Amino acid sequence: MAGVEGWPAFCRDCLSDVSLSVAPARADAPADAPCPACGSTRILAHPELDRLTIAHMDCDAFYAAIEKRDDPSLKDKPVIVGGETRGVVSTCCYIARTYGVRSAMPMFQAKRLCPQAVILKPRHGHYSAVARQIRKMMEDLTPLVEPLSLDEAFLDLSGTERIHHRTPAKTMAALAARIEREIAITVSIGLSGNKFLAKLASELDKPRGFAVIGMAEAKSFLRDKKIGIMRGAGKVMQAQLERDGLTLVGQLQDADPRELARRYGATGLWLHRMANAEDSRPVDPGGEMKTISSETTFNTDLSRLADLESVLWRQSERVSARAKSHGLAGKTIVLKLKTSDFRLRTRSASLDAPTQLADRIFRTALAALKREADGTRFRLLGVGLSNLAPELGADPASLIDTEGDKRAAAERAMDKIRAKFGGESVGKGRAFKKPRL
Repeated sequence: MAGVEGWPAFCRDCLSDVSLSVAPARADAPADAPCPACGSTRILAHPELDRLTIAHMDCDAFYAAIEKRDDPSLKDKPVIVGGETRGVVSTCCYIARTYGVRSAMPMFQAKRLCPQAVILKPRHGHYSAVARQIRKMMEDLTPLVEPLSLDEAFLDLSGTERIHHRTPAKTMAALAARIEREIAITVSIGLSGNKFLAKLASELDKPRGFAVIGMAEAKSFLRDKKIGIMRGAGKVMQAQLERDGLTLVGQLQDADPRELARRYGATGLWLHRMANAEDSRPVDPGGEMKTISSETTFNTDLSRLADLESVLWRQSERVSARAKSHGLAGKTIVLKLKTSDFRLRTRSASLDAPTQLADRIFRTALAALKREADGTRFRLLGVGLSNLAPELGADPASLIDTEGDKRAAAERAMDKIRAKFGGESVGKGRAFKKPRL
């Protein structure tokens, strides 16, 4: 490998090329000397910087960041977005994280850890509108964008240098700057030669980070890491591996793949490939998303159909917003209920054509809800879309249900207003009904 003076390096703020004379402490860490063009110390340097094309971008504390952007008085306060006493944390800002608060944590625990936190209910329609803005910015750079959720995606920038007259690394740095300038939130970026490593890289330097894992260093980088860093190696698999004496990625690298296959089947072979940084999965604009769902846990159990119906509408709107933001529609609608004694009920119905409309999701799920609302007390309600497909061809006009077509047209009109004036600018009357507790 050439000396550090031959490493590609540039300033993340002005994108000027930088000549290095001293290696940074880590390949993707800021250099000691500032940028000669703008004085920034955010210098990105790596021997493979000009050759890597797979990126993972993740918005930093997305929901909380939008809430702080919209209300500057929250800037220096710990902010938690999520349910109330019996709900969970959807996300929290980095100040709240210093107190130990984490996503998916029960809200009562988060309140105990950080009693001074400002707790806000999610505004899913608003977040989806912002996500659509960011998605459009990504798709301006490459058609190969694979969404993982509202706030993160993979991008394959192969071949884009001739279009944008920049390396993929500079293109991603420019995208981060554009999002910060126009959306007023920050993102973290990982760059590598495959999806597995790019996602790992994006987690190395949060928030407002940009980290690189080169292919030449990948195996040594992974070697001393816990097996849990590998996507898909869940707690059950980790426990099984630990019982067999396997806790580090390096042990999987050294293991005989035939023995791993004998013990763990196809999962064993997959673990061996990932441990050796072998990930051939393409960046797929269809995405890995199999379902889109939204659910809520009530502060007090609900049993009245009218109360459950108003919750179902809000969840249907959230699922619809997410489907629209991802350009997806689903043929199967799933209703999820959890009783006060924690028994789970799921009911599904298939449509003739995929939908992404809140009205159709709601009305289909409502038919199932009416059958279940027999006086049983429920602590959770959710709704989801599965059998997903691209939105092209979704919600065709009906020769029979003309009223449904009118409702669909009204919903599309509201979507346009929300896109222009914000996610909470307009809504249906039933969205403002509160359950009677």
